[in-house]
Amino acid sequence: MIDLPQPEECLAPSRFIDSEHPSIVALATSLAEPAAGEVANAVSLYYWVRDQVRYNPYRVGTSPQAYLASATLAAGESWCVPKALLLAALCRAQEIPARVGYADVRNHLSTERLRQSMQTDVFYYHGYTSLFLEGRWVKATPAFNIELCEKFSLRPLEFNGREDSLYHEFDVAGNRHMEYLNDRGEYLDLPFDDLMTTMRTHYPGLLAAAESKGMSRAGEWDADVELETRG
Repeated sequence: MIDLPQPEECLAPSRFIDSEHPSIVALATSLAEPAAGEVANAVSLYYWVRDQVRYNPYRVGTSPQAYLASATLAAGESWCVPKALLLAALCRAQEIPARVGYADVRNHLSTERLRQSMQTDVFYYHGYTSLFLEGRWVKATPAFNIELCEKFSLRPLEFNGREDSLYHEFDVAGNRHMEYLNDRGEYLDLPFDDLMTTMRTHYPGLLAAAESKGMSRAGEWDADVELETRG
């Protein structure tokens, strides 16, 4: 079991959580209100990342540059791992201790193209953010934007800064949505090499498509979601 980073370690910029980047600092400053307190500001940052950076698993990348929080902010869309890093960066920019955590989950939100590329419904290295608020660590999962949840009839994940925000086991209709299989722990920053090893082991087709840019063109995820959710 890894030694968990302590709050004082989780305030400074790190390799992928580039909280000193001007775009990160500017956005965090514009969203936070000094008088509101750390919990209210963490909640504001969470909802911005959840809904303003659209979830798109087709943007999976193999270059370290693709995982910088500032790169995710510039792109305006990404998947759970980079979105969690972005939330961590925004929080650190507001002096809220933040680390990133990972788990393997069985996820039923998918599209035909994604299923064919992954060849499994297990999402290895699902990413979330852990924030130190009011003296305790609280998990926040900003991956699925509200529009995506509505299309798949999922309850969007809310966050109040005091309780863990983790995926629901069932969707609105009572169908299985998310099952947590394995906890990989929480880290000061993304363990990039281990992530890439895991993904190359389990998702060779997905990474091959990503490296050939066959799954990352603008609008392809949205189009596939429309096909998947068409009544």
